[in-house]
Parts: sequence; structure tokens; C-alpha cells
Amino acid sequence: MKIYGDMRSGNCYKIKLLCSLLGIQHEWLHVDILAGGTQTDKFLAKNPNGKIPLLELDDGRYLSESNAILNYLAAGSLLLPQDRYKLAQAQQWQFFEQYSHEPYIAVARFIAKYLGLPENRREEYEQKQTGGHKALAVMEQQLSVSPYLVGDSLSVSDISLYGYTHVAHEGGFDLSQYPAIIAWLERIKRHPNYISMV
Repeated sequence: MKIYGDMRSGNCYKIKLLCSLLGIQHEWLHVDILAGGTQTDKFLAKNPNGKIPLLELDDGRYLSESNAILNYLAAGSLLLPQDRYKLAQAQQWQFFEQYSHEPYIAVARFIAKYLGLPENRREEYEQKQTGGHKALAVMEQQLSVSPYLVGDSLSVSDISLYGYTHVAHEGGFDLSQYPAIIAWLERIKRHPNYISMV
């Protein structure tokens, strides 16, 4: 299988991390979003939404949206809960990641890291801080009572949220006020076959 992505992107990195944790063989194809790599006719023929990551299966089918790819690749492994309620909890955190976490933390990081915090985006960057800290506080509350987001073991929900949380400081978020999150980040790093973003 082929995966189109940019390792600096949290949404792409979490796919790479899952593949490493599960030993999934794949070909990684770098796509430069700043150079318009997702807007070429060739790429848009694969994903009309023009976004990465994108999974290309051996039979020529495609799958987009990072959490959908995660769940597809994790099917049958311990990272995707089999219990209906725990599976729903994992998906609940994945929806939280896309709607309450990523729009603030990932966007603030993009403005700072990818764009160099230009003056015309500074106000937007500062506005993202409130929403980002609200999301981190929700995670901190859960991780204060359980080692992982869904109970006692690592799941796709942790990988979904790890992607941008572990680099939140690059978007201006000080994680020192979230000790449970810091412990969770370290816990994930200790898993066999863990790989870093860089």
C-alpha cells in the first residue's frame, strides 16, 4: 500500500506512527502542501478533497481522512476496541480531535511553524489559544483518571490525539500546566516500535 503525506503534519504522522506500532509495510510518498502538491490534477484524481493523508490500497482503492485511515489499518488489532461501547468511546475522542482540538492546536501550529507567524495571521493565531487550552483541559481531566483516553490500554483515540498534542508547544501551547497529558505523552513514547515525527 502507499501513503501520501507530510511527516510534519500531525494528521499524517499519526498514520505513520500507527503503521510503525503495528508493523504495517507501506510506501511513504511525500507531498509538499505548501508547494501545491495536493492541488495537482494527478493528486485530485486520487482525492478530490485535495488533502493528505491519503491511503492507496494495493487494489487501487483510496481512503482519505486521517481517523478513517487509522481505524481501517487498526482493524483486527488491539488498538481498535472490539467492545461496542469502548469502540464508540474511541470514536468519540476521534470526533473530539477533529472538531474541538485540531481546529485550534493544529491551526495555531500551522500559522507559527509552516507560515512563520506572519503579522496578518497573528490575531487568528492568538484567538486559537483559548479553544486549544479548552481541549487540553478536557484531555487532562480524562487522563487524570485513566492512563489512556479509553481505559488502561493504547487505542486509536490516543494516536489520533497524540499527533498534534505532542507538538502543541509549536503552536504556542505550554503543556507544563497539564501533568497528566505530559505523563500520557511519555507513556506513548515508551511503546515498542514508537517513531518520532522527525
